[in-house]
Amino acid sequence: MTKFTDLKLDPKVLKAIADAGYETPTPIQAGAIPPALEGKDVLGIAQTGTGKTASFTLPMITLLGRGRARARMPRSLVLAPTRELAAQVAENFDAYTKYHKLTKALLIGGVSFKEQEALIDRGVDVLIATPGRLLDHFERGKLLLTGVQIMVVDEADRMLDMGFIPDIERIFSLTPFTRQTLFFSATMAPEIERITNTFLSAPARVEVARAATTNKNITQGVVMFKASRKDREGSEKRKLLRALIDKEGDACKNAIIFCNRKTDVDITAKSLKKYGYDAAAIHGDLDQSQRMKTLDGFRDGTLRLLVASDVAARGLDIPAVSHVFNFDVPSHAEDYVHRIGRTGRAGRSGTAMMICVPRDEKNLGDIERLVKEEIPRLDNPMPAKAPSKSRKSSDEATEAKADEPKTESKPKTTEAAEPAEEKSSHRDRGPRKSSRGRSQRDDGNKVIGLGDHLPSFIAKSFEERLAS
Repeated sequence: MTKFTDLKLDPKVLKAIADAGYETPTPIQAGAIPPALEGKDVLGIAQTGTGKTASFTLPMITLLGRGRARARMPRSLVLAPTRELAAQVAENFDAYTKYHKLTKALLIGGVSFKEQEALIDRGVDVLIATPGRLLDHFERGKLLLTGVQIMVVDEADRMLDMGFIPDIERIFSLTPFTRQTLFFSATMAPEIERITNTFLSAPARVEVARAATTNKNITQGVVMFKASRKDREGSEKRKLLRALIDKEGDACKNAIIFCNRKTDVDITAKSLKKYGYDAAAIHGDLDQSQRMKTLDGFRDGTLRLLVASDVAARGLDIPAVSHVFNFDVPSHAEDYVHRIGRTGRAGRSGTAMMICVPRDEKNLGDIERLVKEEIPRLDNPMPAKAPSKSRKSSDEATEAKADEPKTESKPKTTEAAEPAEEKSSHRDRGPRKSSRGRSQRDDGNKVIGLGDHLPSFIAKSFEERLAS
């Protein structure tokens, strides 16, 4: 079995790895590190949670061990699709460079430009950035990319989903042609393959798992759910989510709950807190300091449930996540792989559950075709409600009314009139309004037109018109 000591890494890097408690590299690390150390371009394809970050951080630190950075000209560049993923990469560099004097800068949104510019002005060996913030600094004239020796693109397929590919292509054009490129992705969409063919030179392809496969350590399941009424779907889905969490009991130590929309993230988090669950929301519209505070609470165990949008589907390196709940079926099948990849990491087992409403069955089918397996169907943990006897649904009421026998109302006759004594008593109490309709006369005959009470002036004018 390959060990880190067999990979020709810098002794100081090996010492930092040992301090972190790692001895054996993962398959993607064992496959990507040797060609990276040789200066070759690398195309790494592996599912999330397999240790891709160390696959490029470890050889980069070894290669950058010699040399010195110049002001505004970073020696290496790591591009990440989200702030959280960029922050995770920065943490990895901090851990593995503890015995080196390499410098780094993290360029992400939500942080002051001045603080970031101060770091760049001093010169950094490693620049970790999201594409948008990197180009912002470049366009302000605060950054030059002509000194980049090693460029890393992490989670390239996520870059594609988020619309960053034009930015990536522009950044590639700003770096030297002689750079070394390390390109990592969980899936290989046609657009991703086009970019690798354009910007990578004879890359060493390292593929440790079939594209878009799910971790076998994860127990998966889906509950097929149909709301009683369309306007109650949201509340009933949230009730089902609580039932799934309760059913797992103590086995659900912590969990990430994914929603497709940011508004649903907020609503679901507030609903869980209302019912006494320890939950908080994280999505792209929150302030960066709030996002980091929430993530820190989830990492250190003070927060049990993290309700997230897909901004958190990548880059959360929290090995001990026991459960993932997909409150919504993801719109893109690849996102399912990345979402459930937040559990079952580092050899641990995990559980992933999903709620599927009828309109999402097509997306569910796309997921099952992508992962080439059927996701087991789970029983609904909520007991079925018996129909209420006191209230019928509108359809049942309509059907019942249609089945009732029709009865004709008989007009009241003079024989059924009230006795004279009762009539006099009514008169004593005051005038009594007739309950008979306007279309009914005392003799029971229907009124046609104006009846016998045709006014004389109408009859006269009618006769004059006939005479003329």
